[in-house]
Amino acid sequence: MKTVKLFMKRPTTIIGIATAFLFQIIFSLVWMTGYDGVSDRIGELKVAIVNEDAAYGAKIVEQLQSSLPVQTSVIADYEEAKEKLNDRELQMIIHIPADFSASAADAAKTASIGYVVNESNPATIKSMMTSVAAQVTAAVNKAVVGQGTAQALQAAQVPADQAATMASALSERVVSSTESINPVQGMNNQMVPMMMVLASYVGAMIMGMNLEQSSMAVGASGRAGRWQRFGARAIVNVVAAFFVSLVGVSLVEALGGQSEQGFLALWGTVFAVLLAFMFVSQMFLIVFGMAGMLFNILMLSMQLVSSGAMVPRELLPNFYVALGDGLPATYAVKGLMNVLFGGSGTGTAFGMLALIAGVAFAVSALATALKPQRIPAQAMAGAPGAPSAASQAR
Repeated sequence: MKTVKLFMKRPTTIIGIATAFLFQIIFSLVWMTGYDGVSDRIGELKVAIVNEDAAYGAKIVEQLQSSLPVQTSVIADYEEAKEKLNDRELQMIIHIPADFSASAADAAKTASIGYVVNESNPATIKSMMTSVAAQVTAAVNKAVVGQGTAQALQAAQVPADQAATMASALSERVVSSTESINPVQGMNNQMVPMMMVLASYVGAMIMGMNLEQSSMAVGASGRAGRWQRFGARAIVNVVAAFFVSLVGVSLVEALGGQSEQGFLALWGTVFAVLLAFMFVSQMFLIVFGMAGMLFNILMLSMQLVSSGAMVPRELLPNFYVALGDGLPATYAVKGLMNVLFGGSGTGTAFGMLALIAGVAFAVSALATALKPQRIPAQAMAGAPGAPSAASQAR
């Protein structure tokens, strides 16, 4: 018990226990509010309908627009719809081919509806769109069967055995075919963007905490001024981001990771993500000192929720969507998904990461300039009028 009391008298022990409490409190508050009502916001997802069937297609479109739980729009050009899907402006395309009505009317054939999904998204997008596709196929099949049955009943002179054959043929007149663009090769690859964001920010904030302690120690020794220490931190950040990203990407590739745009593109993206995270996490430490770690814990939790790494941003509350627009992890996830699986908007993601890193660097520089300079003890001892060691001894 004596040793326990000695531990409890140390401020670092209290800080460690408080940090454990803060992680529980912050993550519970952020995640429970961020993911509240996600399934109720499926209406925020967007599906485009491309109708090429001049006969029955218009009725199907009208029925789908009135019954589906998602936002629907009609796009005439199939390639235009695929481009929007690649840009993540849509979550799925429903394609009604030109021969749909003819195939549905022919008892020897089945009509087909096509679905196109972009897998370069959180995994929940694909599962939700698969559910919507099954709902569409069932609804259209029911409508087509109903129409076919009515036509059969109108043919009064059809023999009973032929009527039975026709009825069985009408039991399933519509089938589905699903196409994926930017396919993801396995769950391990699907989780890479979230893993990279989590590992990068946690690593950056712990590295920043240790750099802050090093900066305080160097400053107290009087061997470097504030701007020398600030510049040294920036250099350490760039060099560390370069080598840490190289190791991380090499491990992902060596373990069978997917990389649609190649090793160098993935390395460059992870380097930019790490550097942005380092400057942002250290900004709080430079401004608030070691208390800045509280903000970093909060930032970690908020970014995991708002970035779209696990749940599509379209399904989040408006507050977290707006919050994510200003946080680096949102653009880290977008850039990583693009280079890993495919997709557009990589340049925009890089630009936003550079902007956020630049703002964090500027705020850190301003805080460094405005903070009062602490005079080291050695300098105080040698200053004119300072008490000598002999006088202090007396």
